[in-house]
Amino acid sequence: MVDHHHWQLDGSAPELYERFLVPAITQKWADDLVGRAQPRSGEAVLDVACGTGVVARSASRCMLHGHVTGLDLNKGMLTVAQIRVSEGAPINWIEGSALDLPFSAEKFDLVLCQLGLQFFPDQGRALREMRRVLSPTGRVALSVYSPIERTPGANAFVLALDHVLGPNASKIKRGEHSFNAPDELRELLDKAGFAKVDVQTVVQQIAFPSVLDYVRFQLLATPMAALLIDRDETDRQAAIATIALETASFSDRAMLEGGAFSFRQEAYVGTGLATG
Repeated sequence: MVDHHHWQLDGSAPELYERFLVPAITQKWADDLVGRAQPRSGEAVLDVACGTGVVARSASRCMLHGHVTGLDLNKGMLTVAQIRVSEGAPINWIEGSALDLPFSAEKFDLVLCQLGLQFFPDQGRALREMRRVLSPTGRVALSVYSPIERTPGANAFVLALDHVLGPNASKIKRGEHSFNAPDELRELLDKAGFAKVDVQTVVQQIAFPSVLDYVRFQLLATPMAALLIDRDETDRQAAIATIALETASFSDRAMLEGGAFSFRQEAYVGTGLATG
């Protein structure tokens, strides 16, 4: 389990996250997840751990009518979500915990959770809460990253972090990849009472203009900013540059062609029904 307090983003980090990491990474996964879930007009949709709202907005665009609710524990992320324009069904943003959803039973037709479950301190409880707020005909769709070794860019980055900053510097990043196999996600969904559970292994191709860009935004726009928080700006930028060089040294040559940084990213995507 990962302490969810590590995932509080303050200052400019949420804005940087939305500006750079959403289009490069999370928008790809949001489009895939929402495409599998198929929100329908008139439905009530909940996006758990919504962050800056990429999944909620993708769901909203699929619906001429209905309503989307985005819930997150992080005030900074929600602040950024609220200023983004929605192009479809209205979205309501709520601060709250996935472990104690502030909604009545059977309120939603669809619950989405993108790349958030791995951070919840009680994953079983979170999934039971999702099922509780689903209507009897409702459905769930969620995703989690697979082992970090199956995402070469992230793996090179964590090796570089530990080499430059010391053992366990990569703990937060490795926490994103705590699921070892699709059956782990399937078992959690089964135990939470979901029916007709299906888990697929999905791959996206991720690309940044350079290794330095990837490393910079990992260390400025995510909770890993805490690793460099005590350094002045000159030392911070020097550390980022050094980690980028080390990340490149741990990367395959094909990932660095043309000066860009491109690699496969793998996740497990699960779906299920509230009842059989």
